Amino acid sequence: MKGIQITDLGALRNDLAKYKKGKKLGIRQFNQAARLAWLGKAVLSPLDPEDPECKSWLLYLQRPEGLAEHCLVIDEDLLQYIHILDAEQGAHLAAALEQGVKERAAGLDALNRRDFYLEKYFDPAKGKQEG
Repeated sequence: MKGIQITDLGALRNDLAKYKKGKKLGIRQFNQAARLAWLGKAVLSPLDPEDPECKSWLLYLQRPEGLAEHCLVIDEDLLQYIHILDAEQGAHLAAALEQGVKERAAGLDALNRRDFYLEKYFDPAKGKQEG
């Protein structure tokens, strides 16, 4: 972990300003983070909700489980830390999180309304039940 010298007040202010701006993930890591956000495996929070000028985000990514764990390739260093993202990438990940929740909920709603029995045992062309 990087240490911050507190004896030099100017350096401390510069380091704090850097943290308030956040940083961007690389393309590969951003895509991995967005996939996890879409799955609902991201926790996003404003870095400093009381400061209207601070638009950076805190990001924590949870390890995927089940089938996603076997299918997705995720860098280990993305999963072990809390990241400070800049405003733009944080907002895009929040949008991916929202989109994933909406799409998964719509899929579950459609599954809940689907009639497997009728699909398999009723032929609408003949107008009668098979079997």
